[in-house]
Amino acid sequence: MINKSFLTAVLLLIALPFMAQPKKTFTLDDLLSGGSNFWNLQPKNLHTTWWGDVLVELDVDECRQISDAKGRSVYPKFLFTLDELNAAAGLDDKNKVRSLYYASFPDGERKEVFVRTSRENLIYDWGEKKVVWRQPRVAGATHADLSLASRCEAYVRDWNLYVMTADGAELAVTTDGSRELVYGQSVHRDEFGIRKGTFWSPKGNLLAFYRMDQSMVTDYPQVDISDRPARYAPDKYPMAGMTSHKVTVGIFNPATKQTVYLKAGDPTDRYFTNIAWSPDERTVYMIELPRSQDKAELVAYDAATGDRKGVLYTETNPKYVHPQHPIVFLPWDDTKFIYQSERDGYNHLYLFDTTGKELRQLTQGEFVVLDLVGFNTKKKALIVSTTEASPIQANLYAVSVANGKRTPLDGGTGCHTPSLSASGAFVRDLWSSPDVVRKIDLTATATGKSVNLLTAADPWAGYDVPEITGGTIKAADGTTDLYYRLVKPTNFDPNKKYPTVVYVYGGPGIRNVEATRNFMARGWEIYMAQRGYVVFVVDNRGSSRRGFAFESATFRHLGDVEMQDQLKGVEFLKTLPYVDADRLGVHGWSFGGFMTTNLMCSYPDVFKVGVAGGPVIDWKYYEVMYGERYMDTPQENPEGYASTSLLGKAKNLKGRLQVIIGYNDPTCVPQHSLAFLRACEDAGTQPDFFVYPGQGHNMYGKDMIHLHERITRYFDDYLK
Repeated sequence: MINKSFLTAVLLLIALPFMAQPKKTFTLDDLLSGGSNFWNLQPKNLHTTWWGDVLVELDVDECRQISDAKGRSVYPKFLFTLDELNAAAGLDDKNKVRSLYYASFPDGERKEVFVRTSRENLIYDWGEKKVVWRQPRVAGATHADLSLASRCEAYVRDWNLYVMTADGAELAVTTDGSRELVYGQSVHRDEFGIRKGTFWSPKGNLLAFYRMDQSMVTDYPQVDISDRPARYAPDKYPMAGMTSHKVTVGIFNPATKQTVYLKAGDPTDRYFTNIAWSPDERTVYMIELPRSQDKAELVAYDAATGDRKGVLYTETNPKYVHPQHPIVFLPWDDTKFIYQSERDGYNHLYLFDTTGKELRQLTQGEFVVLDLVGFNTKKKALIVSTTEASPIQANLYAVSVANGKRTPLDGGTGCHTPSLSASGAFVRDLWSSPDVVRKIDLTATATGKSVNLLTAADPWAGYDVPEITGGTIKAADGTTDLYYRLVKPTNFDPNKKYPTVVYVYGGPGIRNVEATRNFMARGWEIYMAQRGYVVFVVDNRGSSRRGFAFESATFRHLGDVEMQDQLKGVEFLKTLPYVDADRLGVHGWSFGGFMTTNLMCSYPDVFKVGVAGGPVIDWKYYEVMYGERYMDTPQENPEGYASTSLLGKAKNLKGRLQVIIGYNDPTCVPQHSLAFLRACEDAGTQPDFFVYPGQGHNMYGKDMIHLHERITRYFDDYLK
């Protein structure tokens, strides 16, 4: 007779592997990009680029064709390997190509691939299995900008601008560069959509470049502690209402080795942005603003002489005009271009001719055009990304230039990141939504028909992932919808009361809630939910992608309307039975650091604990371009600057507030936080303070992990 206890034990052993296993918990190394395991827990991806209208998959050690020129998915067709390329180029270990992730294909008709090494630019013909062009790269060069059309490369070395010609000759464009006279780099502190300082003409025959004289700008006294003793390492930092830099634009001709400057007049208190070229390379276009930023002029210049041809278009606004996109010519008509403007309240596209005549508005409605992706040249259509389907989405459309008809190019959900083929016939569409981890589709832009290339599995399967939901509440004006994200604690018990942290940014140019995977929840929010916190995020008025009225509601009084809307978020949280209203915290960085400090000091009985990172404390300490756009100058708006300064509110601090900064922050300079500490000391209030020496406005690498562990500990110590 079989012993029942023995039989039970055997059955348990058999069943054990099939019983539910406990879910894994996340570490900060899993959830943050500076962590050792972060990239292992990201959704699977396809790294791709276009070879004409053929989509190519890029891998570390080989490239494969995954579509044909008719947009049909094909079984991966091998093109070439990394080893073949390196062998054909005769590259040794010190100078070899180490990955094909950044390869590009300059000509859809040729079997040629462009790659870089630390010492060379190369074009490899995989059909002939040989290198057909190589160009040396200069040690110590920065801000490299290569024109594949002419194979000339612009770069900066020792403050001066150079051009390396296709045959390897180095040409000095300037010789008097210095810290005070900057060439070929981004100007106006990266405002107005500026991200670089050199602009090749379409055929690569001419180079437009920025020259920034900042000798008249006051130095901010940064200190580099890596030397012994510490070394003075100042930043040029024009604060609101103070003397700003002067920018001019040069045109260099590598063939003649001559430079002319655009005759734009006195550059004092003016901004030059959105540089563009005519297709024939004869005209340079630039959008010009006065320091007041209430007017934008599109101006044409003769590229050969620098002469001013005239103003093609003028736009004014009593608050501000904020151009961020250069004009773009129609590929099939050199006499017409697209101009982007918020003049009807939302960023839309307008068609002009080169005389400055407005032909028609191409997109219209209460939504924002996020990006002009490109053109389908055969169908004479624009490919655009917009918020038409939802203010928190980014969806793709083809727009007929002839009649403005829009054809949807995706399913109308989620946020889509497109990459357009050479002719614009196809788009590689990478997207996610709150319930889609990641998909990549290949879509025909003429019809909207698509083929799925990738549906990624959830890399967090098996982990203890919190419930993440989205929704809307009403703003303080009683009518405007605000979008929020709510993260509940793992192992959620509706009968418990949980400490709650409001994560906030709230400023212009950013939205924190999107219809992407997990509603765009940050890794730290997942970590906090795992530790028993509710985390709440709402995009108040003043944040981006909702139109001009929504963003400019905060004009001249940054922080006031934003806090009113955040308090509406608090009201909503108090309706949730599981939120402990006596344990509310707040955290944010940069503008969010300003908001965190402001909320802690303005509503000391609402928020018990706050962590403010890299905060603006007083807008008169912030830089000219951004600060004066939203606040005007301190001389023009003394009441606004006084009322939004947090120095006078330091006396109100009651809860625990930790201020954290990068010791060498060039964006929100340390004077902000140091002045706040002094004000708190004078008032007898007690903030905490922590710095990261050698770091700037944001923390990177292992410091990112250290930072978020510190933030978490602070809430654990004083809110939990």
